[in-house]
Amino acid sequence: METDPASASDRGCTDSSPDRTASAALDEHGRVTAWSSGAGRLLGYQPVEVIGRAAATLLAEPFPAAAKDSCAAQEGWHGPVAVRHRDGHRVELTVEAHPLLDAVGVTQWFLTVTGSGRADPEESGGTVGGPATATLKQWALDQIPLPMALFDRQALAISCNSAMERTMGRPEEDLLGLRVGESGPGRLMKGMGDVDSIVERVLLGGQTVRYEVHLRAPAEIRAHAWLLSFYPVRDGTGQVHAMSMAAMDTTEQSRSRQRLSLLNEAGLRIGTTLDLTHTADELAELFTVHFADFVAVDLLESVLEGQDTDTAPPGDTPVFRRAAQCSVLAGCPEAVVPLGATHTYTADSPPGRALASGRASRHQIDAHILHSWAAGSPERARRIKAQEIHSMMVVPLRARGVLLGLAILARHRTVDPFSEDDLVLAEELTARAALSVDNARRYTRERAVALALQRSLLPQHAPRQAAVEVASRYLPAHSRAGIGGDWFDVIPLSGARVALVVGDVVGHGIRASATMGRLRTAVRTLADVDLPPDELLTQLDDIVLRLDRENSAGDGPEQSEEIAGEVGATCLYAVYDPISRCCSIARAGHPPPALATPDGGVNLLDVPAGPPLGVGGLPFEVAEFELPEGSTLALYTDGLLEAADRAPDDGYGRLRAALAGPGRTLEDMCEAAVRRLLPDRRSDDAALLLARTRALSPDQVAAWDLPSDPAIVARARELACAQVTAWDMGDAAFTTELVVSELITNAIRYGTPPVQLRLIRDTSLICEVSDGSNTAPHLRRARVFDEGGRGLLIVAQLTERWGTRHTGTGKTIWTEQPLPLCRQPAR
Repeated sequence: METDPASASDRGCTDSSPDRTASAALDEHGRVTAWSSGAGRLLGYQPVEVIGRAAATLLAEPFPAAAKDSCAAQEGWHGPVAVRHRDGHRVELTVEAHPLLDAVGVTQWFLTVTGSGRADPEESGGTVGGPATATLKQWALDQIPLPMALFDRQALAISCNSAMERTMGRPEEDLLGLRVGESGPGRLMKGMGDVDSIVERVLLGGQTVRYEVHLRAPAEIRAHAWLLSFYPVRDGTGQVHAMSMAAMDTTEQSRSRQRLSLLNEAGLRIGTTLDLTHTADELAELFTVHFADFVAVDLLESVLEGQDTDTAPPGDTPVFRRAAQCSVLAGCPEAVVPLGATHTYTADSPPGRALASGRASRHQIDAHILHSWAAGSPERARRIKAQEIHSMMVVPLRARGVLLGLAILARHRTVDPFSEDDLVLAEELTARAALSVDNARRYTRERAVALALQRSLLPQHAPRQAAVEVASRYLPAHSRAGIGGDWFDVIPLSGARVALVVGDVVGHGIRASATMGRLRTAVRTLADVDLPPDELLTQLDDIVLRLDRENSAGDGPEQSEEIAGEVGATCLYAVYDPISRCCSIARAGHPPPALATPDGGVNLLDVPAGPPLGVGGLPFEVAEFELPEGSTLALYTDGLLEAADRAPDDGYGRLRAALAGPGRTLEDMCEAAVRRLLPDRRSDDAALLLARTRALSPDQVAAWDLPSDPAIVARARELACAQVTAWDMGDAAFTTELVVSELITNAIRYGTPPVQLRLIRDTSLICEVSDGSNTAPHLRRARVFDEGGRGLLIVAQLTERWGTRHTGTGKTIWTEQPLPLCRQPAR
């Protein structure tokens, strides 16, 4: 602000200069930060000799006690001070000290010399060879750049300096008599509503008051931030006679604080989720709340699809999707593109140039800019004119070298156009948002890959078997922990039986999925050996212990946190036989299964709870149940019960309610369980497997107990041939005779009584021969002159599958022959 020459000359100050005023400035620690030329002439020091030096080193005697008390109270002070000249002689000075606050509230001190000991100012009327003391005081007051004023005990202005005249836009004589905070008689400036309480605290209470206010002074174009400091003026006895005020323009400091506050708020508000569109919404809302009237966030379609922009063919026009938009007006009337719609920008438009250069830009809307915005979309230009948009910014969203999209900001209700500081702040905010958007993009892509891996490890289609009808659900977690290790499986076994498996690996992420895949493969391998449920879990427990040892042996500084850690899992394994309707179940630390009977009742099966897999050394127990035909067995993981912070007991109750009721389809029961038990956002994944039991009718099974006599082989062939013919499968009679002949012969020759032959007609023709021996046959290729060893090779070539399973009383050798679809039993 410029000084009014007329007002200065009226007071006889036209010949004043800083060289004639001895003044200095100190920081809060008492170090000299500024030194006038007048002070240099008075004490002989050049600025370079004293700036940064403690002021106490210039004193000729200790600082007066009254001055120390005033400084400690951060109050103004004046009085005599003895100072040492550079040449060593003592100089008596009268000093006035004025406390001032900087932008962060730290007190700085401004010192002026009002009298020198070289001559008695009262006698000479001034310093030796210089102007009078009153003149020096006026010069010092006028040359202080801070607006200052003096008020009497009625809070009426009695004096002010030139800076106050410039700020108020009026000469001193027009300001005299006005109350504190008034711009004219009876006109209180907006923002000075608390001035009466301030006056009372200063004039009556003798307090020093600092007051922050945001207002527009009469001579200013726009409002500024001010720090007003009010000080009581006392006499020698301490009685208050007047009040002084100093004003410091803290607009830049206030803007800096607001900028830091906004950046801090952005760190808290942007990126709260790993959702692309939600992050874009957070950015748009933050911009609109603080300094834009309309904001649109456009993300590249390729980014939303999980691709990088550098993979796009050169010359292709980038396609954007409107991810978010926000306005101070209801309904976003400024928007041309609907939320979620795709659109493009031409290369010569401001967004197109910002996209190509990767740099932000701001624009005052004129005819040229309006024409460039209209390129490719005249409607944009019409909306800009209709809403009277006068200033716009285009800011690219870029993170880790990847261009993600654009943020477009506009002002129409805010009078001021976007400034360069606004552009810098917008770039900082979008840079933070871009990192969150890129994190969300990477998370979405990596989670999709992990889910694809997880689902590829789960059964894609129910295997062909007739023992049960199945339905299943797998629901991954929504949390940042990622996918888990839940799995289920349906494994056809020999003798028309089926194995039902459900398990849960401890932890989340790729490691849990990989471990789940290894355990599922192990279970399938062990199931092919036809191990009982308890023995299978024992073998699986050993596998988990071995995996844990492998992980521990591989621990090292280079091993990632994803790989390190103990392996743990739970599992439930059930085997259902549709002939006997018997279900054998064992569990390793897994929740018990539920059984929904045909009448609609639901109960939890009492299966002994074995230890989780990986503990080692503890046995597993088997529980057997005879299930009515049409019963529904529900196997699940704990994520189904413990969702939404519910207690497991509450989860069991909800599960019963979801499965209860007769005559329901499995799909309906699955949907009801998911709806009742799982919230919209899950912290853990969940798996559910429903199996409705079937039973083979007696006419589908034929069994004969045979003596251990080689002569019975012919009779066994006759029985088998007759049964196959009765089942209208005469074309399979010859093969069945050969199979029965070989298996019975082996059982009599190498096994022990009792011997049993059983034929089962299901989706295949199953032939089983059981005996009391645990010795299993081995397939081998006989040499030219061997008398035996060819039987099992012939059996393997004639049948689709064959194998051996051990029982509590011996072993069973079985074979399966495929049946034509037209001869398979109806279900």
